[in-house]
Amino acid sequence: MTDNAATFNATLFIVSAPSGAGKTSLLRELVPADDRLVMSVSHATRAMRSGEQDGIHYHFVSVERFEELVGEGAFLEHAQVFDNYYGTAEAAVREQLVRGSDVVLEIDWQGARQVRHRFPEAVSIFIAPPSIEALRERLSGRGQDSPEVVERRMADARSELSHFPEYDYLVINDDFDVALAELRAIVVAQRLREPRQAARFSTELASMLG
Repeated sequence: MTDNAATFNATLFIVSAPSGAGKTSLLRELVPADDRLVMSVSHATRAMRSGEQDGIHYHFVSVERFEELVGEGAFLEHAQVFDNYYGTAEAAVREQLVRGSDVVLEIDWQGARQVRHRFPEAVSIFIAPPSIEALRERLSGRGQDSPEVVERRMADARSELSHFPEYDYLVINDDFDVALAELRAIVVAQRLREPRQAARFSTELASMLG
């Protein structure tokens, strides 16, 4: 049985991108500026990085605990990314949608496929770099990874990029401000769709129709 976000008069947004495309930076600007938009906090088995907080950036769990949650059917989607596992708790997403909040899932193409199966009306957005050369510069410019790791990430990025046709929207992050404005436009357009507006303003519309 499938469900969809329209049932809750809210939108489930799926956002994917190859590493280095700027997805996380764009969402850090987009979500806090919109009080009707919330980020889903995923479970992750990777180590916590400097500056991260458990329950804010991720719910950090052991591989053993993650496997227990998979067995319990707790995840809306889950996938292996590099050498770690990530998953989205279904109950938390549903709770936000019931409240009327639009929810953003920052997941890869594997997770996106799983979510679309359960929520076919979810709105999916793929963020891509302007070129493969620009992506390489961004990954190398971080200064966090060895050349070998950069090459592995480049290979994974090409694989991720091959799935962009599966998404509803494609945003090219060449100019950060332009890409951010395009993301905001997608969110606003979705909220202006007739079913959501009709539900939100049902009383006012009914009075006008007399």
